Amino acid sequence: MVILLADDAGYSDFGFTGLSQVKTPNIDRIARQGVVCEQGYVCASVCSPSRAGLLTGRYPQRFGHEMNLPAGSGLGLALTERTIADRLKRLGYATGAVGKWHLGEEPPYRPLQRGFDRFQGFLGGSRSYHDRKSLARRTVWLDGDAPAPLPDPYVTDAIGTAASRFIREHSDEPFFLYVAFNAVHTPMQALDADLEQVSPDIQNKRRQLLAMTIALDRAVGEVLQTIDDEGLGDDTIVMFLNDNGGATSNASDNGPLRGMKGSKFEGGIRVPWAVRWPGEIPAGTRLPHPISTLDIAATLLAAAGADEDSHQDLDGVDIARHLAGADSDPPHDALFWRRSVAAAVRSGPWKLIRVEGLSPQLFHLLDDPGERNDVSLDHAEVVSDLSARLQAWEQQLIAPAWQTGEIWRKNQIEKHRPDFFGREKERSRP
Repeated sequence: MVILLADDAGYSDFGFTGLSQVKTPNIDRIARQGVVCEQGYVCASVCSPSRAGLLTGRYPQRFGHEMNLPAGSGLGLALTERTIADRLKRLGYATGAVGKWHLGEEPPYRPLQRGFDRFQGFLGGSRSYHDRKSLARRTVWLDGDAPAPLPDPYVTDAIGTAASRFIREHSDEPFFLYVAFNAVHTPMQALDADLEQVSPDIQNKRRQLLAMTIALDRAVGEVLQTIDDEGLGDDTIVMFLNDNGGATSNASDNGPLRGMKGSKFEGGIRVPWAVRWPGEIPAGTRLPHPISTLDIAATLLAAAGADEDSHQDLDGVDIARHLAGADSDPPHDALFWRRSVAAAVRSGPWKLIRVEGLSPQLFHLLDDPGERNDVSLDHAEVVSDLSARLQAWEQQLIAPAWQTGEIWRKNQIEKHRPDFFGREKERSRP
């Protein structure tokens, strides 16, 4: 079982979602040999809570992990929560994490204390792609809990190298490997050799992002090649997806989707997602229904043979039959999001966005996937129903374990104003 998680990439920044400026053959191979999840959602629109939900299979708002983890805060993923690694380890799986952690810097929150047998990577939310003599503690490359040399001079390649090494070392036993790239998160730092593969007509941050995407695809290719070399291709589930919507700070491209990282529009929470599982998932297929990263834990546990009663506490569901095309019913009646002043609910074709100080916005995503037309005034009964569902879900949550400043709150409200759409497109234009 291998999860390949990209960071801050845009919805249209890979070949299988429409990128044509550079090639991503290895990432596209996963899509070509498996299923493309057309409406794959993360459970949060920013890095840390998104990862918390993915690894626990539970809404991060249930345990207060609602906002990004403040750097150097001493906080982390609630110690009351069990990760996929915790659960799979009990089933005899070797567990490994490589790359970006962003779920706590202090020892109680680090990967080796959260179910992972092996960790190679860094603890913070971002870092330089090149090694330097002086780095903040949260950005130092670690092997376990000890500082170690990078396996490769460029971090994206180092993550691919470390992931491949884990696969080789555990090829004769069941394993779960969580590979969390920091590409294409800022800072925008690409290798010269990769920049040379980008057309000179493309300049500035977009040029850097495309070169960084080439490196990301190369690292994914190394992992896939190792799986093949070890004879594990037919037996290994491989998921490729992104942690949240594309950011405006890195010139990512969310294509037809409105919004960006941090917002509750589709561009903030719908992500590129492909799954390869030979023998179980037919090649070249597409899953049209909304699914969530919350489903990953339940799906992998079911595939590992876990007793269904052992993970009844999860918010996600086993979507293996949906991925294989054997179940045509939507796996979810509703999905929910909340981060401070902004919240959303998706049910069927309808999506409601509720933001402090603004009127509710309602969109029919089948007719209007780009969320250009707010139809709340025409469907008051839908607004009422979805608002009630959202409030009922919120009654199950606890208060955020940490807060953000007033300026951030105001920026969040601003991002969701109806008239922000044009300004957002202008700001984020590659």
